[in-house]
Amino acid sequence: MGVGVIGAGVISETYLTNLTSFPDLRVLSVADLDTARAAERAAKYGVPHSGTVAELLADPAIELVVNLTVPSAHVDVGLAALESGKHVWAEKPLALDRQTGRKLLDRARERGLRVASAPDTVLGAGLQTARRAVDAGRIGTPMSGIALFQVPGPERWHPSPEFLFQLGAGPVLDLGPYYLTALVQLFGPIRRVTAAGGRARDRRVIATGPKAGTEFAVEVPTNVSALVEFDRGGVAQVVLSFDSKLDRQGFLEITGTDGTAVLPDPNKFTGDTVLHLDDGVETLAAQGHPAERGTGALELARSVRAGVPERASGELAYHVLDAMLAIEESVALGHPVEVASTIDVPPALPAGWDPHAATL
Repeated sequence: MGVGVIGAGVISETYLTNLTSFPDLRVLSVADLDTARAAERAAKYGVPHSGTVAELLADPAIELVVNLTVPSAHVDVGLAALESGKHVWAEKPLALDRQTGRKLLDRARERGLRVASAPDTVLGAGLQTARRAVDAGRIGTPMSGIALFQVPGPERWHPSPEFLFQLGAGPVLDLGPYYLTALVQLFGPIRRVTAAGGRARDRRVIATGPKAGTEFAVEVPTNVSALVEFDRGGVAQVVLSFDSKLDRQGFLEITGTDGTAVLPDPNKFTGDTVLHLDDGVETLAAQGHPAERGTGALELARSVRAGVPERASGELAYHVLDAMLAIEESVALGHPVEVASTIDVPPALPAGWDPHAATL
């Protein structure tokens, strides 16, 4: 399937490394508002064309657009791709609000096209191994979960971090998709959230890169704690913070009726799962493919060709977005918020699923 990548920023390097390694995909073009940056990315990864977004969307050989733009542009770029007759893989979050997220998915349905969305970390060998163990009943029925992401803030390392502190980002919408998507895979759809939070300061300073020393405004809560309740039963405590001097990332723990599973970092594609059971502790090494970001775009392409539902679907991303917005609303309102949307949890990937096999 022919692929075009829109957005040549930092994350595009990881995507292009993987997308160009999959035999079932052909990356044909890279586009960006900065066409010189698009040309540099295309040259580095052996992509034959680069240029403007309009040029990429006009190419009939491109069937799938990988949208790596900033969150505020996700829906507009996605809609333009759909109007050009192309399927869409979107970086997270799917949208900044429910209305435009729903508009994107509804337009895809009207056009007979598909929208899928990050995070595709849930398709990685680490979380898929954990998912298969939980599905097999290794810890019994999941009852409770703990998810923790706490860091001092991305202005320490990101050369242009301002967007991460604007509407559509912050720790909830930037990191929340990894943790909540993983929890939905294990517990099922989210029913209600109760949250509290705030921000340590209203302005931050960039610490690295050409804009080091530049001060910028903080628009969103940067420290949030939420109680997440699930339709099928069970609850999870979720802490997401850019305000912690203690750097604690990637902690996800699920307790069931028969044991507890400590899962891999949901922002990574590999890692062990550790089961704490009556008869001792068992470590499950990640079983499956080694691919990383871009795996979801490949799984989408294969699903389109096979005429089956994709696993990292736009509907799944919309449900997680709905829950994240409910968390922010609960922080602002001071009371629980119901999550109106729901989702059928997709099946786990087969253990032998191989992104580097030629299947199309």
